[in-house]
Amino acid sequence: MGLTRNVSLATALRYKGQGPMWAYILHRVGGLGMATFITIHILASFIGGNVGGFFNDVYQNWAFQVFIFFCVLFHAINGLRITILDLFPKLIPHLREAIWVEMAVFVPLYLLTVYVIVSTALGG
Repeated sequence: MGLTRNVSLATALRYKGQGPMWAYILHRVGGLGMATFITIHILASFIGGNVGGFFNDVYQNWAFQVFIFFCVLFHAINGLRITILDLFPKLIPHLREAIWVEMAVFVPLYLLTVYVIVSTALGG
């Protein structure tokens, strides 16, 4: 007999897991975003023609590039945090501090890159 959970969407959205929950969710979103990018890239190269050109236009769009960079950078930095905590289990009690360090590295790098992508896209 399987495990049943009677948790509604509203109850799940009120869950107050804070930093670790958001890191978990964003890590999954990052992986899904990268998988989407790879799928679009492969489709564009195999299909060709107008449809392939459309896919190329999608992943060359600056907004899509900002999203993909978010996915790649967050997934990489969060994965590094997870790896460090797995290799050094004595650091696990400091999980929330590790997430703060992760954000201190991620946010400036991401904002700088978004600035460069957007300014280049707008011709600056």
